[in-house]
Amino acid sequence: MIVGIGTDLCDVRRIQATLERRGERFPERVLGPAELRVFQARRERTPARGVRFLATRFSAKEAFSKAIGLGIRSPMQWRACEILNEPSGKPFIRLHGELAAWFEARGLVAHVSVTDETDYASSFVVVETRPATPEAIP
Repeated sequence: MIVGIGTDLCDVRRIQATLERRGERFPERVLGPAELRVFQARRERTPARGVRFLATRFSAKEAFSKAIGLGIRSPMQWRACEILNEPSGKPFIRLHGELAAWFEARGLVAHVSVTDETDYASSFVVVETRPATPEAIP
C-alpha cells in the first residue's frame, strides 16, 4: 500500500549559486559519504555534471522527505538519506542511522526516480509498506 508520494523540481542554477557562495560546505552538508565521492569525481571530470548530480540528489531528498511526511526534520537529515545508483543506473535510496531505524520500524520501502536537464532537476519518490513475504503469510 502506498503511504506517501513526493516530488520536487530544483533549479540547477540555484544549486550552482549556492555552491559558489558556500563552497564545499554545501555538498558536505547535503550529501552522504558515498554521494560525496560520486559528486567529486563527476565535478572533477566536468564541473557542470557535478552540479547537476548535486541538484538531483538535493531534489530527491526533498521528494523523499515529502513522501515520508517529515520534511527536513529529525529523524530526516540530509546526510542520513543517500540517493545512489545500481550498476544498471537505476537509482535507489540508502538510509543511515536514526532515519534507517525509523523507516525500517514502519516496514516501509521507497522507490525513486531522478532526471535533469540543463536548468532543472526533478525527482519523484513513492513510499509504500513492504510487501509480505510468502513465509510470513499463515
